Amino acid sequence: MNALGLRIAVAARRIDPLAPGRPGRYADAVVHVVRETPGRAAVPGTVVRTEHFSLRRRGRRIELGHWLRPDQLDNDLAGLLAEELFAPGWLSGNDVFERVFTGVVRSCVDGPLAAWTTFYDNTLTRIRQCPDEPADAAHSSIAGFAPVYGRALELVGAGSVLDLGSCFGFLPLLLAERRRGTVTASDLSRGTMRLLAAVAGARGTAVDTLVCDAARVPLPDRSVDTVTVVHVLEHLEPGHGDTVVEEALRLARRRVVVAVPYEDEPTAAYGHVRCFTPDRLTALGRRTGVPFTVTSHHGGWLVLDPG
Repeated sequence: MNALGLRIAVAARRIDPLAPGRPGRYADAVVHVVRETPGRAAVPGTVVRTEHFSLRRRGRRIELGHWLRPDQLDNDLAGLLAEELFAPGWLSGNDVFERVFTGVVRSCVDGPLAAWTTFYDNTLTRIRQCPDEPADAAHSSIAGFAPVYGRALELVGAGSVLDLGSCFGFLPLLLAERRRGTVTASDLSRGTMRLLAAVAGARGTAVDTLVCDAARVPLPDRSVDTVTVVHVLEHLEPGHGDTVVEEALRLARRRVVVAVPYEDEPTAAYGHVRCFTPDRLTALGRRTGVPFTVTSHHGGWLVLDPG
């Protein structure tokens, strides 16, 4: 997952984002998240209290209080959790991050689908509001990633689109809202695709979903006009990543759009395992044997034109 699209592929097999629950609360075997009244005094057992969260221990389970309002519920939650709880070391581990993230969303608004729809609506609204050069990109995952989505929308023409490694599916939803062709989101996480299908249906947005490995997509050759692989390859080892690009070329009639971040070191907090440079992206394009261009815009872009 990139910063904006928090990747929950592993834990989503064990987390049901739409499971019934009590209003204002989320609980599983690992975490208990509670919506609290702003200004509430710290309760016994508090480990740390930050601007937005109160962390406590209850036996072997983590208990987290928060006082976020529904209008504050968007994907910048990932940054708040990282900055206030995970970067200082109060909490650690991707599985815990994903459960706490889910718990805050679910406890912020009553009703699982209502909570996630609020999260999606707020995030998509703020993506559209962000300028191309956001001043607060360093502190907001939405602001930092909005220009990436904007560039992807420019590069994807009319016709059918398949997005590989969609995670939450913000890009497929933005593509579908243009109504210029069918849009399919895909991800290895069944729970994430179930969530996206439910939210898309609630919002009246036509997005198909497909559960699969991006390196083995159960669709025929040349079955879509464009395949997008946006901020996916940095999560994969080189051999696996090359296979994903080959699979994208097998599926695309016209174009494959690949985007990667440029980093000095892989951002482990987001599951990155390798870094890209313009030269490495160019080498990847050459290995495909099809016409390509490499450009830079808030990271690197490789556009392959097999058609």
